[in-house]
Amino acid sequence: MRFAKNIVVAHRGAWKKNNLPENSIASLQEAVRIGCTGSEFDVHLTADDTLIVNHDDKYAGMKIEENTYAALAQTKLFNGETIPTARTYLLAGMQQHTTKLVFEIKASVISKERGQKLAQKCVELVKTLKAEPWVMYISFDYDIVKKVLELQPGANVAYLNGDKSPAQLKANNVPGLDYHYSVFRKNPDWIAEAKQNKVELNVWTVNSAEDMKWFIDQKFDYITTNEPELLFELLKK
Repeated sequence: MRFAKNIVVAHRGAWKKNNLPENSIASLQEAVRIGCTGSEFDVHLTADDTLIVNHDDKYAGMKIEENTYAALAQTKLFNGETIPTARTYLLAGMQQHTTKLVFEIKASVISKERGQKLAQKCVELVKTLKAEPWVMYISFDYDIVKKVLELQPGANVAYLNGDKSPAQLKANNVPGLDYHYSVFRKNPDWIAEAKQNKVELNVWTVNSAEDMKWFIDQKFDYITTNEPELLFELLKK
């Protein structure tokens, strides 16, 4: 694999500039086309245990965890795509070798137990497709993070919630953190602590040039953004 050697992660794909649906195959393909090192996407579990790609816990006004995939898929994305399953999304992402697939496992709204089931099904899917070289996992649910590491030791996983120090993550063998940019403004010492503990640094969702420059100067491993084109422009300067 020769993944792009830059720090640009497209948040829900590269959708904004060309008005593509977030989390669509089209936005993933655009992130690949412009050369992002990563493209983030969000995965939920339907009532009939299908893994689907969508940000919110509702789609077309329907709660994902309480509806079947067939019911949800009746409503198309605005570009005509059917809402992707995680399987379809991963298979599309595996057609290329430059952009990592940043797989967010969403916390279950129903229960912690269902979140654990979701984590298990996600890792099983990645293993079945042999997609491990492409996939980085992220989650706001710390128990999901730990479950992924239990099921796939050595997996590239980052925690999103921003309430644990890099040293705490290191102690639990969590290799990465991916926190909102405000967390690092409040805890600037965590940047040096992460580097000292060799915990990978990612930040979300950084959309202004001013903020991008700050995180570039801090030498973050990744910057997740809705404006990947702007970040590329700044990196060229």
